Amino acid sequence: MSELSTLHGFVTGRVQGVWFRAFTQQQALAANVSGWAKNISDGRVEFMLSGAAEDLLVVCKALHQGPEHARVDRVDVETLTYKELQGFQVL
Repeated sequence: MSELSTLHGFVTGRVQGVWFRAFTQQQALAANVSGWAKNISDGRVEFMLSGAAEDLLVVCKALHQGPEHARVDRVDVETLTYKELQGFQVL
């Protein structure tokens, strides 16, 4: 069985107004990862993801690319103690 983990992070670039949060939700649900994503006032997207380590890696790789009209300059991620989250919310 895979180790469960929680990631918290921020995506910097042109990531608001380009469907980035919905893209994050789509990628997470496809990888069986739960969590949330929200726009924050400084123009970044903040996210929290919980799931199996290899599934989290899949989602993080996708976040480095982003949806078609996004420009991802940076993804900052920290690993936290596992938190059980239900579903995926776009906040």
